Amino acid sequence: MPLNIAQLSQKIHGVEFRECRTFPDSRGSFTEVFRSEWPQGVHYGDQIQLNLSRSIMGAMRGLHFHHKQSDWWIPVSGTLQVALADLRTGSPTFLQTLSINLSGSDSLCILIPPGVAHGFLALEDISLIYAVNRYYDGGDEQGVAWNDPDLNIQWDVSDPIRSDRDRNNPTVKDLQKAELLPSFRDRVL
Repeated sequence: MPLNIAQLSQKIHGVEFRECRTFPDSRGSFTEVFRSEWPQGVHYGDQIQLNLSRSIMGAMRGLHFHHKQSDWWIPVSGTLQVALADLRTGSPTFLQTLSINLSGSDSLCILIPPGVAHGFLALEDISLIYAVNRYYDGGDEQGVAWNDPDLNIQWDVSDPIRSDRDRNNPTVKDLQKAELLPSFRDRVL
């Protein structure tokens, strides 16, 4: 069943899925994963750093979120389960979540705005390129528990391979008590 990109992009305010144009031929294919002319307001053109993440099957990264940074995810190879959660207080989609399996063979990219927690589970060995609109600043990045019952994300594994940091991520309730959740009104796209 084909993905309905318009519906996916409406699940969490500011998250945008884009099907990139792919041009196949007898040698393989060429895919445009970024164009500066894409709609203003989502700020694709603000990306200043490009990263490559490789993960082995069963590895999980996240859930992480930023107060100021946006991410532009481009799956390159393998299949990953992507999970997103809106942690922005005051957002019309506050605490909404979305989980979707993406593959490097898809031509689908995701724009993740500040305040939206994001993470992925490698369902097989994967490569993911992602662009960010700010240089890495550990003070801007926080985490939330991957298995937080208030988010109720249905992961495809019960015991993923995680970093020490991700094993100790707090719950949404802990973040609320500590007043660490981002505000929708203060977001920077």
